Amino acid sequence: MDKDRLKRLIRAGRSQVSAHRVIRGGQLVNVMSSEIYPADVAIYEDRVVAIGDVQGYIGDETDIIDATGKFLVPGLIDGHLHSECSKLSITSFAKAVVPCGTTCIVSGLDEYISVSGIEGLKEVFAEIEASPLKVFWGAPYKTPYTFPQSTVSYNFTQETHKEVQTWPECFGVWETVREAVLEEDDDTLGALAEAHANRMPIFGCAPMARGKDLNGYLCAGVRLDHESYDHEEVVEKMRNGMHMLIRESSVTHFLKENIRAVTEVNPALARRVSFCTDDVTATDILEKGHMDHVVRLAIKDGVDPMTAIQMGSINSAEAYRIDHLVGSITPGKIADILFIDSPETFNVEAVITGGKLVSKGRDLTYELNAPKRSAVLSSELKCEKTTKEDFEFRVDMEEGTAEVLSMNVVGPFVRKRRDVTLKVKNHIVQPDTEQDALMVSVVERFGRNGNKSLAFCSGWKLKKGAMASSAAPDDNNIVVMGADANDMSIAVNHLIENGGGQVIVEGGEILEFLSLPVGGIASDLDAKEIAHREALLNAAAQALGCDLPEPLMYMFFLPITAIPDYAITDVGPVDCIALETFDPILGLNPTKG
Repeated sequence: MDKDRLKRLIRAGRSQVSAHRVIRGGQLVNVMSSEIYPADVAIYEDRVVAIGDVQGYIGDETDIIDATGKFLVPGLIDGHLHSECSKLSITSFAKAVVPCGTTCIVSGLDEYISVSGIEGLKEVFAEIEASPLKVFWGAPYKTPYTFPQSTVSYNFTQETHKEVQTWPECFGVWETVREAVLEEDDDTLGALAEAHANRMPIFGCAPMARGKDLNGYLCAGVRLDHESYDHEEVVEKMRNGMHMLIRESSVTHFLKENIRAVTEVNPALARRVSFCTDDVTATDILEKGHMDHVVRLAIKDGVDPMTAIQMGSINSAEAYRIDHLVGSITPGKIADILFIDSPETFNVEAVITGGKLVSKGRDLTYELNAPKRSAVLSSELKCEKTTKEDFEFRVDMEEGTAEVLSMNVVGPFVRKRRDVTLKVKNHIVQPDTEQDALMVSVVERFGRNGNKSLAFCSGWKLKKGAMASSAAPDDNNIVVMGADANDMSIAVNHLIENGGGQVIVEGGEILEFLSLPVGGIASDLDAKEIAHREALLNAAAQALGCDLPEPLMYMFFLPITAIPDYAITDVGPVDCIALETFDPILGLNPTKG
């Protein structure tokens, strides 16, 4: 925004120059005043310059868009999103969600950073500029997020923050996890100190933070949070001054519980509540929608339609301090405008972003192609091939039984301790499908140290075979689990040979494979094709015995050490409460005689 552009916009606002386009005949959903009334909208360049009676803004060259019978709603904002977890590149993701009414996301783009560093991030920024989707980037408080520190291709430190917080793309500090603050991690506190100096907002991640821990966390200057496991937690955080994002992802359905803070406890809290999805699948986007789906869910659960629309737009913009740019259809704001059938049903029929009509129905109005990918965002996995011995848990005892701690998945974002007795044969602890005790490993993929961890997990119920993924936040090393060490090795080696992706193996054969050539974590395929491949992968996992709704997604969350109570990274299995690695072997019982 320079002086010349400011002059043009001021003159357009005063109708001294004609609007480039005018939307006529619609009902304006004014989220600033909580009113719905007939109003036309004048747009100059990419900005709204007038609402209401805009007849004086129409010139000979003004494009008139008829909105008769439609309601005009601000573009929706996903307040916290790892788009990479959809396995869609930014271009493919934009093509999928913009027709659903999502015009902005807030993201750290951290998965891209973990695999390609700052150079890759800059390429993603260029890709965003060419798309109709706006990304308000928060600089990750550090990478990796894990405790103890796992291995990634690029470590985001306090020194990085000194540089990137001055970039025009930076709107805050992203995903500041509670553990990093309360453990007084030097890089984290350095990033926050830079944010205070630069007047940058600090975005939080504090599941189950309550009481004194919450107070200490807030004293670091954290502004908002997207992680609450029940509505009482939401209420406590909001009473202590936080903006709250209610998450409804493809695997964590928290809206119904957390919205009770508004519908049952205190309706006044609604003004500081907004929405996010965090992680979504291409399948869900196609079947349900994106932020439009979340708005509809809120309405279904008792939220007034105007309030739900505010939660999806202006509330998020205010929480992130970007309401001077987006969040409302008012003069001076970027013209991101949805045409919907009614506030009650909230079906998106057309989308304007940056003042241009980009979507009608569920399709873009123009062809959007991904950029040519450079070597920086290639998907080369820089690790040695594995053997089955890499996935056999060896102990000093030749025969007998071993008492082991198995990480038992209880929903996608909780892992609890499960003690299991397993047989030991020829020094190898045997996985046991009857007891639902599988092997799980994380293989370092960036060529930095060759780490390979090994532990036990439960909850997937595989009866045979293995599955692996090179898309695995927070560090995107290769995560693999299975009932058979040889199949685990074949799965990992297939990813290495093919530059990353997701794979299901059984009996030495590749059952299904999804290639992820963008950094080993994403693809430029359209959402329909990715959803088709997701269905094939899920069906293959189910054929092996898994009954989880998203087997691979549940698996690739295992390296996230911010999730209680257990995780696994390339440095080993992690006790997420003690923030240290642990030995999964609890005891050995040799065969007598």
